[in-house]
Amino acid sequence: EDPNLVVKIDEESGETLVAGMGVLHLDVATHRIQDAKVEIITSEPLINYRETVKGTCEPIMSKSPNRHNKIFMKVEPLEPAIAHMLRTGEISDMKDKKVVADLLKGAGWDTDTIKRIMKLDPRGNVMINGTKGVQFIQESTDSINSGFEEVMKEGPLCKEQMRDCKFIFTHFVPHEDTAHRGLSQLGPASRRACMGALLTAGTTILEPMLAIEVRVPTDLVGNVATVLSGKRGKVLDMQQKGAASIIIGEIPASETFTLSEAMRGQTAGRATWNTSFKAWTELPKSIATTAIAEIRKRKGLAPVPPGIDEYIDRE
Repeated sequence: EDPNLVVKIDEESGETLVAGMGVLHLDVATHRIQDAKVEIITSEPLINYRETVKGTCEPIMSKSPNRHNKIFMKVEPLEPAIAHMLRTGEISDMKDKKVVADLLKGAGWDTDTIKRIMKLDPRGNVMINGTKGVQFIQESTDSINSGFEEVMKEGPLCKEQMRDCKFIFTHFVPHEDTAHRGLSQLGPASRRACMGALLTAGTTILEPMLAIEVRVPTDLVGNVATVLSGKRGKVLDMQQKGAASIIIGEIPASETFTLSEAMRGQTAGRATWNTSFKAWTELPKSIATTAIAEIRKRKGLAPVPPGIDEYIDRE
């Protein structure tokens, strides 16, 4: 078994989704399936993106569907060290609270903020209770967290996962009657508040950047650099090993679909390379709008994301 290959079935379409480390990895996997005499139809590889918040905002307000509950929310970027601990599982809702508190103190959080954590999201996001002297908070926490979790799974730009966001739930005006402030009311209100805060603060889309190492005869170094720069990549370092040069660089995952053909064309098949995931980086503004529209189209969504007014209510 290949631990880097993930297979799951899409419940809505019935399609089998195969996720791997890159285009070459997926090519090898599909060829092995075909070698086993299994007939399959494959699509072009799809790239997963991420969404994140760029700025901060003052609290915005969203009402529940029955208009009887108000949730006030703001958002800001989460400290990278804390986001990393969430994604690695060092801290989570399932971990011992004292262990989590000690780690967060080490990352610079004070005791009061730590006590006010409502939800730790393993994608690298957190919800903080910033309310003071408000009724019904404890019994409403699960409902409010459900809206937060929905948005962390599907962000406002193109329904990709969120990362590195710190939400602060600043105020709550609930209806006194339990029947009017259940999950069906507070969940959607929380979701709208999180969406509204993100769009107010400003969001961006992130793409996976790959590290690439190319081994090539020294006289063809310029050709490899041309290939990388033509695919929004760059050369970061170079090392000499005998008659060969080792080029160390980076290239966006979305630009690797035709990398083999480009390398063969420029080096006559004399280059060998490998890639590995490096980081999530912001998609350049020049192509972000088009990329968002294409992702939304693939998911059956309108080409333009909803505006802020769809999520924010005025008093």
